[in-house]
Amino acid sequence: MAAIKLDGLTKDYGEVLANDDLSLTVESGEVFGYLGPNGAGKTTTIRMLLGFIKPTAGTAYVLGTDVRDRRALVDAKEKIGYLSDEPGFDEQATGREILDLHASVKGDKRSDHLLQLFDPPLERKIRDYSRGNVQKLGLVTTFMHEPNLVILDEPTSGLDPLMKQKFTEFLRSERDRGVTIFFSSHILSEVQRLCDRVGIIRRGQLVTVDPVQNLLRRSGKAVRIDSAEPIPMSTLDIDGVHAIETGDSNGDTLESGDTFTQCAFTYTGDINELVTILPESDLLDVSIEEAPLEDVFMRFYGDDSDV
Repeated sequence: MAAIKLDGLTKDYGEVLANDDLSLTVESGEVFGYLGPNGAGKTTTIRMLLGFIKPTAGTAYVLGTDVRDRRALVDAKEKIGYLSDEPGFDEQATGREILDLHASVKGDKRSDHLLQLFDPPLERKIRDYSRGNVQKLGLVTTFMHEPNLVILDEPTSGLDPLMKQKFTEFLRSERDRGVTIFFSSHILSEVQRLCDRVGIIRRGQLVTVDPVQNLLRRSGKAVRIDSAEPIPMSTLDIDGVHAIETGDSNGDTLESGDTFTQCAFTYTGDINELVTILPESDLLDVSIEEAPLEDVFMRFYGDDSDV
């Protein structure tokens, strides 16, 4: 049985079509990334999955339960963990009080282990928490009852790099235990580290569902080069170089016979091949990063009129 199934799921607010006829399946035991820029419709989908808002048309199933069946959904949610992008804890309560409240509602099978891992300051009041501490407490409350399905909305928001690494390792261990994980993100590197497959949503429409490696091959890397000496443009005449911008063109189109000292482009080829063609000396700086998500959409999924 699929852990999540969207079947023509639609939410129309009149002025905004937040979700437009979404259909996809998330298999049990899968880590599925729901990817898109802020405002794409990710949170609307999650809120419908959890029964917080009703679909305008179509439906969805979580753990085999139709989200339109409110009574059955209450029972199904005993096996679901959820972390909102804004957890909304009572700011006058302490972390310990929040934890005790969640334990009284849904049970507590593993908070001791989770507290050792994420270490939120339980004796402080929530009003004194940093954004990262709120998120760490939220992770404890999300997983403390050993859910079969976990839905996470931007789960690493506010976490420092070390805690992000711990969270990544923890999610991998949960996947190995057979837990299904559905999480929204706008950060490609998170998806690369964690996901089996991804669904991309843009302006309420599902653009593609793909194994994560397919997405990464298409998205490429953002490359910047800064050289002390001019480099011939012909150096970049290799497969995988797209959208070259230089600091030497002054708005003019550069030809293959021209040179540059500063250059930025998207690269979808083999990074090892790119490194071999660069000059061995006179390079001041070379940076290679994940391509911004919006660049991925514009390059591979068309402009707004196409989605």
